[in-house]
Amino acid sequence: MKTIILASASPRRKRLLEQINLKFHVAPQNVTETIDTSVSPEEFALATAGSKAEKAAPAFPDALILGADTIVVLDGEVLGKPESEKHAHAMLGKLSGKTHTVITAVVMLITDRDGKISSRKAFSGHTEVTFSRLDDVEIRDYIRTGSPLDKAGAYGIQDDWGSVFVSNINGDYYNVVGFPLHRFYRTLKAFSPDCLPKASSGFLQ
Repeated sequence: MKTIILASASPRRKRLLEQINLKFHVAPQNVTETIDTSVSPEEFALATAGSKAEKAAPAFPDALILGADTIVVLDGEVLGKPESEKHAHAMLGKLSGKTHTVITAVVMLITDRDGKISSRKAFSGHTEVTFSRLDDVEIRDYIRTGSPLDKAGAYGIQDDWGSVFVSNINGDYYNVVGFPLHRFYRTLKAFSPDCLPKASSGFLQ
């Protein structure tokens, strides 16, 4: 079984992979996440996820490297992580009363004994999320918690007050959290089945 590397600092992705009893190591990678408007939102997310995985690859021979990136898209505009409280306030104001798309891109790389990439698989999950109308007090109180500042679109749907803003969701909930578990499992089963945990560990195959 190959060593599995999660090239992400996200505690939410770490918890989700632990939830399915996957054994892995965390190796966060610093990559530029400046939004590129010359490509589609999905292409941008896939490029960012790929950069994380590719940057980690040379240090981990004979491994499966996972890179991921989550973005929020509203009317074609990509909303990444807010740069300040003021920016977070503006993002939440835009999302208020509207439906947006959450895209999580995942890139999976297999490295050989020299740390060179021998195989690659990429996919993305899309989920539609609708917000109720938010008043200014709700937005300001939420921002004071500090939680929105490290999340795409300035909100979290899990273990977070941001969850009460969501009136409807169409698609994979875990994709919004930060990692599309169902799609990941199906893709991994075909791409690198030797990396799947055994059923006896609590993960159904």
